[in-house]
Amino acid sequence: MPNNRYKRGARAERELLHIFYDRGWSVIRSSGSGVNALSPDVIFLKNKDAICVECKAWNRGSLSLDPEQFEKLLEWEKNTAFPTFVGWRVNNKGWYFIRLDEFSRGRSNYNVTMKRVFEINRVIGSILPVAADNEDAGRTRA
Repeated sequence: MPNNRYKRGARAERELLHIFYDRGWSVIRSSGSGVNALSPDVIFLKNKDAICVECKAWNRGSLSLDPEQFEKLLEWEKNTAFPTFVGWRVNNKGWYFIRLDEFSRGRSNYNVTMKRVFEINRVIGSILPVAADNEDAGRTRA
């Protein structure tokens, strides 16, 4: 039976999938998401643009990635040339997106503080390619 942390993460991931889908993006959820570190959790595609996101729903003052997961994400970004972010769902604040080079190497993990994430303030609108998002401007939703 899944634990509460897994359920919270899966719920946040589904929320992000719907946010992108509602903006006209195609969505791919990685098989084994949350189990292996071979690829980001989700890949969003639209008009030859792609955005890859490793999703985290964590309610603490900092976010950590173990070295293996972090290095696999770096490898993924290098191999695909797709922008790859860690998407951090913060309660009552929404989604923030952290580039891999914005994490600091700690003694045992790669880390970023919530304070730093709020300073960067990279929210959903700031990671969407301009060309792909402009097409949404003329579209109305039923």
